Amino acid sequence: MTKWGVSIKSRSQQVIAALLLSTVATAGVAADNQLSKKEKEAGWQLLFNGKDMSQWRNFKQQGVNPKWVIDQDSIHLSGGGGGDLLTKQAYKNFELTLDWKISRAGNSGIFVLADELGSKIYSHAIEVQILDNQRHADNKIDSHLSGSIYDIQASPPASHRVAGEWNKVRIRMHNNSLSVWQNGILTADLIVGSEKWNSLVAESKFRTWTGFAQTSQGHIGLQDHSDPVWFKNIKLREL
Repeated sequence: MTKWGVSIKSRSQQVIAALLLSTVATAGVAADNQLSKKEKEAGWQLLFNGKDMSQWRNFKQQGVNPKWVIDQDSIHLSGGGGGDLLTKQAYKNFELTLDWKISRAGNSGIFVLADELGSKIYSHAIEVQILDNQRHADNKIDSHLSGSIYDIQASPPASHRVAGEWNKVRIRMHNNSLSVWQNGILTADLIVGSEKWNSLVAESKFRTWTGFAQTSQGHIGLQDHSDPVWFKNIKLREL
């Protein structure tokens, strides 16, 4: 009976696994760090293939600091001092998707329209915040919680997950129209340079930052805020 029980269970597991794979294939969902057929047809490109960081470099550097490693099929900052990463290519109108996971009490960010004219990657770039919303000390301000446009517009609580869980972010920039989704929830929808945008900036820490959010084209950046963080499934489609 034990022998037959194991055989039946094993066969059942195989059938379930086959059905799941069939469902995924039918839905056109790709495995981690790969593009589905539908994504390829739609013009998406991988910014990380799960094996190397050939499309990335450190801010104002040519290479990648060894503290940025590949772990769990992800780009992983293993400790502070790795420096901020940015894509080798700059983009103007695009849609970006990625998954991120933050360590306990951790802080990081995703930059768009980053240039290298300022002293820091965040001198002119717009940041989508990454945070352990429960434990990090920066959780006192709503616009500093994960999925927010940092210090400008707060994300809704429904978009938040606890540290250690994967989050999915989508960022769309088209002709100054910036939209952000986190875990399927719209967290920001603004026109950069509009009256509303300028009003929000005037109330933020960036109000005196010359050149902030004034570039029409820039790099995608990943922040070193000294805390372990993971990124995977980084995909971009130029619009």
